[in-house]
Amino acid sequence: MKEMHFCFLNNHKNNKMTQKQTELVRSTWSMVAAMDHIAVGQLFYNRLFEIAPQVKPMFRNPIDEQSKKLFAMISYVIAKLDKLDTILAEVAKLAQRHAGYGVQANHYTIVGEALLWTLEKGLAENWTEETKDAWFECYTILSNAMIASSVQEVHKAA
Repeated sequence: MKEMHFCFLNNHKNNKMTQKQTELVRSTWSMVAAMDHIAVGQLFYNRLFEIAPQVKPMFRNPIDEQSKKLFAMISYVIAKLDKLDTILAEVAKLAQRHAGYGVQANHYTIVGEALLWTLEKGLAENWTEETKDAWFECYTILSNAMIASSVQEVHKAA
């Protein structure tokens, strides 16, 4: 897989996915959701800790438990892809919780790389350029919202 660089905040062109991208993310997530959540989660977290061992101490829960939370959160967001504006307040709260764990803006890039890598491995032949672009767009929109919320929270506290 060619390396993808996430374009955050002002570098991103819009906050909207096309209908085709939404359909691709949903259909491929349904494939992943049918897999063993713990096995997929372990693949993701192993990759995350391989490329960014410094983030491992941020995860205090067992990986099995963390994997279930990750699946639930991704499933919830994907169910709302065509109404992302309805969950922005929840995304902001999630970002604030993550900031409390020590998550910084650059961590979103690392997580995105681990997520796309995991999806590529799990989806195998179903992982196409078009699918990769759709997931990239989806993750970029959500991570930008989380980063923006974290930045706003830092400015409020200052």
